[in-house]
Amino acid sequence: MANNLSIRHLRAFVAVAHQGSFTQAAKHLHLTQSSLTATIKQLEQQSGLILLDRTTRRVLLNPEGERFLPVAERLLSDFDTALSDLQAVAEYQHGQVGIAASPSTIACLLPTVVQAYRARHANIGILLRDDSAAGIEQHVLANDVDFGVGGNHSDQPDLSYTPILRDRFGVVFCRGHRFEQLTLCDSPGVTLPTETPLPWQALADEELLMLSADTGIRAQLAQTPAGNAIRLGLDRPAIEVSNPAGLAALVEAGIGLSVLPALAAGTRSFEHLAFRPLSEPAIYRDLYIIHRRGRSLSPAAHAMLQLLQQTFAAMPLPAHVECVL
Repeated sequence: MANNLSIRHLRAFVAVAHQGSFTQAAKHLHLTQSSLTATIKQLEQQSGLILLDRTTRRVLLNPEGERFLPVAERLLSDFDTALSDLQAVAEYQHGQVGIAASPSTIACLLPTVVQAYRARHANIGILLRDDSAAGIEQHVLANDVDFGVGGNHSDQPDLSYTPILRDRFGVVFCRGHRFEQLTLCDSPGVTLPTETPLPWQALADEELLMLSADTGIRAQLAQTPAGNAIRLGLDRPAIEVSNPAGLAALVEAGIGLSVLPALAAGTRSFEHLAFRPLSEPAIYRDLYIIHRRGRSLSPAAHAMLQLLQQTFAAMPLPAHVECVL
C-alpha cells in the first residue's frame, strides 16, 4: 500500500493526543470534527494500527499510540524548524553569503560592497575566499560559495560568466627604474609621463617575474600576441610566485619586473612600486561574475550580487580599470 501520510496527519494525531478530545482538537486546528476524524482514520489505516482508544468521555492513547507520539512530535518539530529556517533566510534574518574572488578584487573593490551590505542585512554572515582564477571556478563548482568574481580560466561548461570589469595590462617596477623616466626615441629630450603606455618590446631585455600557471593572469599572458612576441622570459628558467603579494615583494627587492593587470597592481602590496600600461597592442583582462548554471541564488546572495553590480557601476575605479556592465 502506498504511503500517503503527510504533516497534516501528524498534526491531527498530536492535537488529539494532547487535547484528549476530537472536539477540542478540531477547534485547536480550526477544522471540522468530521474532517479531523477522517484524517485520524486515514493515519490508522495507513499505519495498520489503532493508535487511539475512544471512550464516551475521552480519547486516550493506547500503547502503540504512546510509542508513536514522541516520534510524531519530533518529526513535526524538525519540520517546523526547517520551515522557519527557510523563512528566515528568505527574510534575511540569518544565513551566509559566500564570494570567491581574486585578492585584488577583495582588497580594492569588495570592502565598499561588504560595508553597504552589512548595513542593510546585519544578520547575514559574509564569507570571502581569495584564490586564483582556477580556484575561484572550483569553489563555485563545489558550491563552497554562492558566486565568484574572477577571470575565465578554463571556460567550464557548468559555469556561466557575465563580464563585469575590465583592466589593462601594464608593467610593475621599482621607483627609479629607467621606465619611470623613459624618453622618446625620436625626441631624446622629452620624458614620457608615467601614464604614457610603453611598448611590450621594451620588456624584451628585462628580468620578468611571473605568477604561477594556475592564475588567470599567467594563462592570458601566455596566449597574447605580445606575450608570444617577447616570450615574457619563458625562454629561460622563470621565477614564479603563486600570489601577487609575493610578486610585489620580489619586484620591490629589485630582482625583476612583472606584468600585471591594473587592478592587481593597485593593491596595497604594490603601493611603493610604479605601474605603466603597455601598448602595441593594448591587452585587457576581463573579470566576470561566475555562477553555477542551474543553481538558484538564495535571496541573500541575490541581494549581494545586485549590490555588487550597482556598486561597481557607480564607484570610482582605479586608473585603467572600467566597469563593463
